[in-house]
Amino acid sequence: MGLSIIILAAGQGTRMRSDLPKVLQPLAGKPVLAHVLACAEDLVATDVCVVYGHGGETVQAAIATPGIRWALQAEQLGTGHAVQQAMPGTADENRVLVLAGDVPLLTAGTLKRLLAETPDGDMAVLTVDMADPTGYGRIVREDGGVKRIVEQKDANASQLKIAEINTGVILCPGGRLKTWLDKMGNDNSQGEYYLTDVIAMAVADGVAVHGIKAENSAEVMGINDKKQLAQAERALQARLVDELMQQGVGFADPARVDIRGTLKCGRDVFIDINAVFEGDVELGDGTQVASNNLIRDSRLGANVVIHSNCHIEGATTGSDCEIGPFARLRPGAALANKVKIGNFVEVKKSTIADGSKVNHLTYIGDAEIGTAVNVGAGTITCNYDGVNKHKTSIGDNASIGSNVNLVAPVSIGKDATIGAGSTISKSAPAGQLTVARTRQTSVPGWKRPEKKETK
Repeated sequence: MGLSIIILAAGQGTRMRSDLPKVLQPLAGKPVLAHVLACAEDLVATDVCVVYGHGGETVQAAIATPGIRWALQAEQLGTGHAVQQAMPGTADENRVLVLAGDVPLLTAGTLKRLLAETPDGDMAVLTVDMADPTGYGRIVREDGGVKRIVEQKDANASQLKIAEINTGVILCPGGRLKTWLDKMGNDNSQGEYYLTDVIAMAVADGVAVHGIKAENSAEVMGINDKKQLAQAERALQARLVDELMQQGVGFADPARVDIRGTLKCGRDVFIDINAVFEGDVELGDGTQVASNNLIRDSRLGANVVIHSNCHIEGATTGSDCEIGPFARLRPGAALANKVKIGNFVEVKKSTIADGSKVNHLTYIGDAEIGTAVNVGAGTITCNYDGVNKHKTSIGDNASIGSNVNLVAPVSIGKDATIGAGSTISKSAPAGQLTVARTRQTSVPGWKRPEKKETK
């Protein structure tokens, strides 16, 4: 028996007060719907269908997951009607798992337990106990089994006291679900077709309905407004950081770190406060990340030290490097071992070999720097002629003085020394001192301009 997954993502999400559809709101660096799809992928379903409506073209364009089947819910007539739009392409012999596109913290482990604990041919609903169940559909049980779900607006005083609520996750036999959906009515306070009505239909047909509880309410929380989105962000960040701490990663304050993608860490990694990791980031053994750093899509080697207030994107390093404070590594920056990038240094699309230092107030772009090179403060590789980018090459053991302009394309030879204040537009020979300065001149009688008085 196969598994079909239907994800309901057609809601407009008016409480978000946003032009962006609710299921595309960002959560830990990905759209809310992308988290639900990632969970579904772990279940190895034979069919995954997303029911879309509001902002449909935008949703489809933003979700690049291959193999998704899309079903349009043109009119918003309730959850039962939404599922009905996906059923024509759903195999009768499959079990059907219905998920909500705005419940992104649900784990594959919980869903696998739901699948494992529900015998073939039976039905199941994922539930959770809430301290304050206001607004949620209540689970009505008899003799331990679920008999029906009553929505908040349709519940009586006794039912409103029930703490166990419906999470919106339902597992049904495909053929029976089609039959029940065809019989569904909308005689309720909202005039909508509730998916939850199939519970009572299943009971009437003698199908056992299992209520399986999630471990905590945070996992099944829905997102309807920006406040709930922020709460989900913190809950997810706490989960991600907890997983890393269990692997041995140290944090100065687990509550003040944001992971917006994937973070892989070696042994004895330490991360200080206000560090943000985006995309795919890897930190080698013993690497230390100080406070207030942004690291995106980068791979840092072992025993690297990132001082405070650095911006690192699309970069790689070897081992024992030191970066910052206030340094920027842009895409294509590739540092070898024991490289030092100091304060207010920017490196873009350049390779820097073992043991080289770029310590202060310097821009290195489209360059190839050899081993044991020292680049003085204020040095700039002038790589852009207004139309094209050009390369600068600096040989091993070269020494570049302070305030030097290297006008690309240009090559600095091995063991060369460039005098401070030089503008180098021709290749400098190996092993020699090259200086390019105009003769110092004083202008007799020159006076500094004075500010004119305004009347």
